[in-house]
Amino acid sequence: MTLLLPPRLTGSAATLRDTARRRGLRTVQLPTFALPDGLRAAHLHAGPSFADAVAGPLGIAPLEAPARWLTGLPRDLVRREIRALPLREAYALRRPVFVKSPNDKSIRAMVYADGSRLPGTDAVDPDTLVLISDVVSFAAEHRLYLLDGEVRTGSRYAEDGRLSLGPLSRDAAAFGAELLDRCGATLPSAIVVDVGRLDGHWAVIEANAAWASGRYTSDPDLALDTVLRAAGPVERVTARDLPFVRATGR
Repeated sequence: MTLLLPPRLTGSAATLRDTARRRGLRTVQLPTFALPDGLRAAHLHAGPSFADAVAGPLGIAPLEAPARWLTGLPRDLVRREIRALPLREAYALRRPVFVKSPNDKSIRAMVYADGSRLPGTDAVDPDTLVLISDVVSFAAEHRLYLLDGEVRTGSRYAEDGRLSLGPLSRDAAAFGAELLDRCGATLPSAIVVDVGRLDGHWAVIEANAAWASGRYTSDPDLALDTVLRAAGPVERVTARDLPFVRATGR
């Protein structure tokens, strides 16, 4: 079994590579996005652009949350207004908003003073879907690795908007379990979800593909379990996960 890696590795990706090797998995790091003749791999850990270039030809099925997933959650799980709009409509916004792309980085995730500050149509397709949310401040932010309906591992990664690595809190894990109990069917079997404390309550921040996420201080073995499921051979994808396979080769 081979884990494919992109040209540049973060510290988190390097740790997962080393964890995979310790388990006896073969790892291959490519120098470019081009696939060498004869290369075979069953899994990958990389960003969306790399996955889009290599997953299809290799028969790897990357799983991700639906683009509009956040907008469909009950209000008490997100505690802010979140809308999904094509970029062309977002240009009309005339107030500060937080804007991000649902499952890639085509739009930089940040607070924009208004819609006129978003990237222009010369840089991004105006039909590109973006998530628009109220500007809020999370007191603490945690990353959860979710696999087969359970919170397998996680990590605190920020406090008051600043990087702050630490252990996963019991309350964050409990909120993740509540999310899975109520809305687990709306997510693939392997995914990363970020949650945070907002005005004294826990709230979902966003979902991220496990195969493209940094682990912070999450347990590397348990994180790797989630990554391997989240981007594995297409023939092993269950009927439950088929709706969550990313359409690569965009």
